[in-house]
Amino acid sequence: MSDEDILFEVLESHLDTGMRGIPVGTCGTSFVDPIDGVHYAGYPIADLADIDPEDAAFLLFNKKMPDENESKNWKENLAERATIPADSLAIFDAIGEGQGHPMDWLSMGIMSLARAENEDDVAADAMNLIAWMPELMARLFMSRGGRGSLSNPSNPSLGMAGNFVSMLGMEGENAVRAERILRSFLVLHMDHGGGNLSTFAGKAVASSRSSLFASIASAMNALSGPLHGRANQSCLEFVQKVGTSDSTEVEAFVRGELAAKRPIFGFGHAVLRAEDPRATVQMKIGEEVCPDDPLFATVRTLRDVAPRVLGENPKISNPNANVDLVSGTLLYNAGFRKPEYYTTFFGWARVIGISAQIVDERNARGGKGVPIYRPKYIARDQPVRRL
Repeated sequence: MSDEDILFEVLESHLDTGMRGIPVGTCGTSFVDPIDGVHYAGYPIADLADIDPEDAAFLLFNKKMPDENESKNWKENLAERATIPADSLAIFDAIGEGQGHPMDWLSMGIMSLARAENEDDVAADAMNLIAWMPELMARLFMSRGGRGSLSNPSNPSLGMAGNFVSMLGMEGENAVRAERILRSFLVLHMDHGGGNLSTFAGKAVASSRSSLFASIASAMNALSGPLHGRANQSCLEFVQKVGTSDSTEVEAFVRGELAAKRPIFGFGHAVLRAEDPRATVQMKIGEEVCPDDPLFATVRTLRDVAPRVLGENPKISNPNANVDLVSGTLLYNAGFRKPEYYTTFFGWARVIGISAQIVDERNARGGKGVPIYRPKYIARDQPVRRL
């Protein structure tokens, strides 16, 4: 083996670190540049923020932007699949109003759809699940909130975000703002390379030839943890806790949190070494749709103050804003006032990207698929013993 063949040398210091940064495969849907952020099939995310979520899904599955005819056919295909199998989501009624975290409901809802699995056609299952997600999300919101049936029947012609907003019964300017924010949220959160926990968990389960539904439900379970997908919920709660947009007061608050060894939510990233372009995009959206909102004003000040304060610590490699700083505030302004639901929006978006990666891995090696994941663990302090 030449030096060029050695991508990474695993050292003892890499053990018990969550495999952070250790290459285990390839990813064709997206990659993250330390400066320019996430790219979908080579396109910088900032260039994609205003496209239809359906077109972003096409890009991830086909590794090319759709032309006008391809976009039309793709959207029609999704619309034709949009009717959820009868009684699949009856589990929502059985759980009981307000019981459990919404992410648990999302995982169980996805699993309930496995009754409609297509044997040996993971791509068809992926398309079906993507098509069903707007209604699944709307029913989750309505059932868990104790509001019974949908306000309006599913209408796939409205697009993913528009259909969801309609089913919740949102109207007028509120509906327009909510759809605007959700469209960009879905695009910005669809994919993020192959190694984040939820994506890796979903692909690992899929490598055993589990169904797409079981694999995606596993990914959602990974995403639900407070160290992963609940960051947008935590960020909004953090912004609300700051409670001011005054620069001096915000700086004092940030320094106080650091002195108390509490996290400063919405800043830093495992890979990025500059402001997350998704945060930059969402700041522009905030200036467009809610420039006078008090919470957004707090975010604006945090974005200015926190990197300067965090940057005083030489151990912090990236003190800049990440996508979670802004996303929760925008969702709140869109009318979604219960932060515990925010991770389900993240999950909805990631269903698309993770499904695309599972399809890619199932088709790898000339159709044989990626082998079952089985990382090696080294025995630690385990002498041989006998009874």
